[in-house]
Amino acid sequence: MKTQNYILILLIAFSCTMCNSSKKEKEDAVASEKVSKVDNDKHPVLTPEDSLKLVNHQIEVKGEVEFPLQLTVDSLRKMKVVTINDFKVVCQSGEVKKDDKTCKGVLLRDILEKAKIKQSGHKDRNFYIVARASDGYMATFSWAEIFNNPTGENAYVLFEENGKPVKNGEMITICKNDIKTGPRHVSWLKSIEVYKVK
Repeated sequence: MKTQNYILILLIAFSCTMCNSSKKEKEDAVASEKVSKVDNDKHPVLTPEDSLKLVNHQIEVKGEVEFPLQLTVDSLRKMKVVTINDFKVVCQSGEVKKDDKTCKGVLLRDILEKAKIKQSGHKDRNFYIVARASDGYMATFSWAEIFNNPTGENAYVLFEENGKPVKNGEMITICKNDIKTGPRHVSWLKSIEVYKVK
């Protein structure tokens, strides 16, 4: 009888422990989910030294193009430069991360026209464009957005903000007509890549 009571007490204690650990695991999962939701919109704060390591002095235009390009700020200045007024970087949460009074840059469309996408005819339009940063961040555009949509008049590679060189890399991409401009705001721009949809 004593042995049976002892085993019964052990079983009850064990099941209580399992319930508590399961409850703790659920609480931890919920807590980490909350943290990941909060952190999704946050970018790690880089030291000036780390930021300098990500700077590119030229961007490469490559992929499905006839004339691959190596562009610098100086080569962009020789193209048709556009001034943009009152550009805000708005992140996914709606918070304004940056507010530029004036920016200077070149239309992404003008850069792609200079590189000339490899189209086999005027109906060959199934391409997408990737703006890639040296920290691995990427933003995409479709051929139709750039060449058959108001986005083509609002997607830029910038090299100057508020009369000064761009801080996070020498060149960045932006899309002014996006509702949330942050997701396609690519700092430390490294390459513009053109791919055909397979």
